[in-house]
Amino acid sequence: MGVGGETSGSSRRFQWLAAGAIVLGGLAAYHNGFGGPFVFDDEQSILENPSIRHLGHLAEVLATPPGTGYTISGRPLANLTLALNYALSGLDVGSYHWLNFAIHVGAGMVLLGIIRRTLLLPLLAPRFRQTASVLALTIALLWTLHPLQTEAVTYVVQRVESLMGLFFLLTLYAFIRSLEDKHGGFWRCVTCAACLCGMATKEVMAPAPAMILLYDRTFVAGGFRQAWRRHRRLYVALALTWLPLIWLVARTGWNRGGTSGFDVGITPWAYWLTQFRAVACYLQLSAWPHPLAIDHAPYWVHHAAEVVPYALVVLSLAGATGVALWRWPAPGFLGAWFFGLLAPTSVMPGTLQMMVEHRMYLPLAAVITGGVLGLQALAGRRSTWAFALLGVAFGWLTVQRNRDYRSGMVLWQDTVAKCPDNSRAHVNLGKALLDAGRDAAAMAEYREAVRLDPRNVIALFNLANALARENRLADAREAYAKALRLRPDFVNAHFYLARVLERLGQLPQAAEQYSAAIELDPELVDARGNLGNLLLSLGRPAEAISQYEAALRVAPDAGGIHYNLGNALLAVARLPEAAREYEAALRARPDNADAQVNLANVLFRLGRSDDALAHYRAAVRLQPGAADVHANYGVALLELRRIEEARAEFEAALRLEPTNEQARRGLAETTAGSKAPAGGP
Repeated sequence: MGVGGETSGSSRRFQWLAAGAIVLGGLAAYHNGFGGPFVFDDEQSILENPSIRHLGHLAEVLATPPGTGYTISGRPLANLTLALNYALSGLDVGSYHWLNFAIHVGAGMVLLGIIRRTLLLPLLAPRFRQTASVLALTIALLWTLHPLQTEAVTYVVQRVESLMGLFFLLTLYAFIRSLEDKHGGFWRCVTCAACLCGMATKEVMAPAPAMILLYDRTFVAGGFRQAWRRHRRLYVALALTWLPLIWLVARTGWNRGGTSGFDVGITPWAYWLTQFRAVACYLQLSAWPHPLAIDHAPYWVHHAAEVVPYALVVLSLAGATGVALWRWPAPGFLGAWFFGLLAPTSVMPGTLQMMVEHRMYLPLAAVITGGVLGLQALAGRRSTWAFALLGVAFGWLTVQRNRDYRSGMVLWQDTVAKCPDNSRAHVNLGKALLDAGRDAAAMAEYREAVRLDPRNVIALFNLANALARENRLADAREAYAKALRLRPDFVNAHFYLARVLERLGQLPQAAEQYSAAIELDPELVDARGNLGNLLLSLGRPAEAISQYEAALRVAPDAGGIHYNLGNALLAVARLPEAAREYEAALRARPDNADAQVNLANVLFRLGRSDDALAHYRAAVRLQPGAADVHANYGVALLELRRIEEARAEFEAALRLEPTNEQARRGLAETTAGSKAPAGGP
């Protein structure tokens, strides 16, 4: 006999049927969401995430990627699941969606078990016990099918929310199961392990130990003192899981790379005012899930009066929760679940988003549970048809919402249509249009983004990139400069501004911008390489050599850098070193004909004529249509008095380029039988 009074065999068949219903219902709702591409933060956290590329390097995977602001930074278990997907299918999106789906339906099954066992507990009203299984399945199915959940399921990287939700629910479920066993050691271990895994997945897991204690007080022990006395060792163990969470948060700089925290430039009061509207909107979307958007426009409260209607709703519900926890603990627990799980993201100021749909992944369970139990208490069996119709409606709406994820273009068009004042949405739509080759339309979106928010640095940067693509270099220069005035530490803006200045012929200014980018990011190989090329063109080979060598310390296999360093060393007559760099360039890229020619020239000057001829022949094979290659080879052959072979190369060069002066002189010398070289290779 369990704590709820059910017999050991009476529920086995129902459990299998219920699990099948959740899986089949989930498949029906999400069947069209498995092919959607990576979108939004997926690009940074998956496509540009080097730490998931090698599952065998477990330490690197669990360390999460370097840099700041990644969705999976400081969330090692979530990063590990992405590494598993990459090991299975690379960047084929299918396996990622299937794992997201499995996590979601798994969470639905665990929620079913929690609700069912809770409704059977003695402290709850007897009327729920007779229909506990049906009510639990209803709640779990509606929660699984609700379209508000799509962001945490179909948007791949937001599995950090659904995976954390699964561990949160497992923590509570294992605690409930531990009460059924007189000893319960195994399930207590599962409780602590699930809680620890949740802490390693997302910071929103933080309320879990307190929520377990509140559950114990509400549904089992009847009071906090009794709950603590019975299970204090478990609560101490659960509290200890906060320690690794604190360590993980510290590794992100205590502010998730400057995106969330009390030191990110956002005053707590300003952010907290926005959360009245956010929480009210979450409730509205729970009851009427429209409009759903991947990125609701950021907003700030300019006058306190703006939030009064929302504050009245939220504060009234919060107050009612407080009263209910004292007078009617079970309804109070649902309110505490809702507000407690929203607390981490509602209290901690963020710089990017005030309202995010996936934050409702777990709080939605309280809303649906309260709604289902309330309607069943009022209408009895007549509520069955209402629940059935609601489930069908939720499933159909989820299918419709998944269609918006079928491409980045469609998703951002949908977002712009629903949130036309969202500057960031216009930026992302512009990027999708640019990727589709619709440059003019992308430019219009970037301009609209800047109009809506003149301080949107990313919009200015992308507008500058689009202008540079259209060769409107002066306008691009101005847009980059505006972005840098707003954010002087924007490394890429310095780098791309330098490239535009190069194209404008403003070489000293370009060198300054490359240097600024390098100062901000000393390991930016492209900036060092480009600066080296620029310095070499300005006749400053010694400085160029310094930049190339610094770049190679970061990227020792960069063949292009080795080639350019060889050119710089050749310019200062450091021939043996130049030869070594050309050889390194050819190891990285054997088909580099220019490196073959330059190495051959250097080897010839070093007296290694046989080696030089081998590289000339390789260059001719690689570029048989290049007149200069034939001419250089001919000069070397003439120097070695291999007259007929030299004449053939000069003639080949002149057939390709009749005005090639080196080939004309060389051919004249072979015809005249001159012993003087034709200028040297």
